[in-house]
Amino acid sequence: MSRDLKGRAARVLAVEAEGIAGLREKLDENFTRAVEMLLHAPGKVIVTGMGKSGLIGRKIAATLASTGTPAFFLHPAEGIHGDIGMVNKGDVVIALSNSGETLEVVRLLPVFKRLGLSLIALTGNPGSTLARHADAAIDVGVREEACPMGLAPTASTTAALAMGDALAVVLFEEKGFSEQDFAMLHPGGMLGRRLLTVEELMHAGEDVPLVPAETPLKDALFTISAKRLGVTGVVNGSGALVGVITDGDVRRAMARGVDLFGTRASEVMSTNPKRLSSSELAASALRKMEEHSITSLFVFDAEDKERLVGIVHIHDLLKAGVG
Repeated sequence: MSRDLKGRAARVLAVEAEGIAGLREKLDENFTRAVEMLLHAPGKVIVTGMGKSGLIGRKIAATLASTGTPAFFLHPAEGIHGDIGMVNKGDVVIALSNSGETLEVVRLLPVFKRLGLSLIALTGNPGSTLARHADAAIDVGVREEACPMGLAPTASTTAALAMGDALAVVLFEEKGFSEQDFAMLHPGGMLGRRLLTVEELMHAGEDVPLVPAETPLKDALFTISAKRLGVTGVVNGSGALVGVITDGDVRRAMARGVDLFGTRASEVMSTNPKRLSSSELAASALRKMEEHSITSLFVFDAEDKERLVGIVHIHDLLKAGVG
């Protein structure tokens, strides 16, 4: 056999890429029907498959669950020996089998029918037993496997996985699944840190630097120094935020010869300060800071958009691992 390792690897990747690309031409009313079934399912999604198809099924179930669709994997062999009890009327089944004739999966079909479950098939054989019994049979067949002997499931499992992703993504888009929804389901690790909300990281209460508009500039400078955020908000008589003053604003004012004792905060402040909702993701706050070249943003209540509730600084975001 040739020692052209990179060339052989490139062939594998090309075959698998071709297998995925070929699925686009197979998207038809079966895919649309499958999405509608999942979208309106009153119960859970049960994903099943044997062997390598089962491993792909586990990943599809995990993707659905993490994007707002309750789902779990049912091992077909365990299913016919009692685990089918986890399935309830109103659930939707996604069954994977490249041949569409996998014995353990086929043996479950009468059970699914007796329970009145909707069935979506991901199969490479549109004429198979599984496809004939399905309410929506999605063709995930490939022209060839990447395995040179054509035996090990390679391109076929990749294609099934890609189609599962397509179902999951289209489904959560149809549901209006948001970044905030995603954050609720992913509280841990690097992903969880990226999905923290502003409210979880902001300074609130007495830690928020604020001065009245008529405050002498020297006192505004004291507030900036005392709160150690490099900025203070300026509020009017009603307590509404009308401007901000940064330590840089004060330095530039001093360079112009402005009298710190005779100048009011309102004369130096920048008006129309950028703001955030307390429910926004910390990652969005960081993007906004980078976009406007600023280091802090005042935070307003998600429900009462005029009520100032805090301030978040870029150091808070970076310290939390947001980025």
